[in-house]
Amino acid sequence: MTLKNHFRCVECNEKAAELHRDYSNGILKITICESCQKPVDKYIEYDPVIILIDATLCKTQAFRHILFNTNLNIHWKLCVFCLLCEAYLRWSRLHGSEQSSDPADIIRYTKEWEFYGMFGLAALELSAFCGGVLCFLWAVVGRLQGGTLDFGLLLKALLLSCYGKVLLIPTVIWEHDYSPLCLGLIKLFVLTSNSQAIRVILNSSRRLSLMAVCLGLLTETCVAQVCQRLQWSVQDVWMYE
Repeated sequence: MTLKNHFRCVECNEKAAELHRDYSNGILKITICESCQKPVDKYIEYDPVIILIDATLCKTQAFRHILFNTNLNIHWKLCVFCLLCEAYLRWSRLHGSEQSSDPADIIRYTKEWEFYGMFGLAALELSAFCGGVLCFLWAVVGRLQGGTLDFGLLLKALLLSCYGKVLLIPTVIWEHDYSPLCLGLIKLFVLTSNSQAIRVILNSSRRLSLMAVCLGLLTETCVAQVCQRLQWSVQDVWMYE
């Protein structure tokens, strides 16, 4: 916990030099924030399950604990895992009518280039979303308001806050017919988490974070539409040839 130069109080967002003080005989004393007179980070005593529940509820304190007061560096692994699940769902739409109980067919299908194409498309859309959000924040916060941005921390926050896509796992495992409403709710939850992560990192208003997320979603939608039209154009060319 001493790898960072400073931490943040999960209650008031003020900087703190330490989260706890280690005395002899294994006695720990939680540091009290000088600004709000509350524990700097109450979550250091909590079970990880409680922290996960609070993060799922999009509590600001839990987000500050995860983003500022921990050395959690699984955002890239989580990103790849979620992209694989999303790519599988898209790929399964192409082969939804091809049902087979032969394991050899499953192995053969996973080697098809279409799956990798879907993975690339999902990665491109996620990149467009993150790029749109970061460009908006750079233009508004960095240029107009004269603030400073830590793009690395913002990108990490955006990728970690996409953890809601893990809810796609039951669809991948059980291979049941997924409801568009269910997928829409998962998307809404992910966007809400993205907005909360931006708000925590910048200590900004909810309006600014929502505007950034909306612009990122618009950029992602535009890229998806362009890719879909290009795919149709390529298919038309092959048909005419």
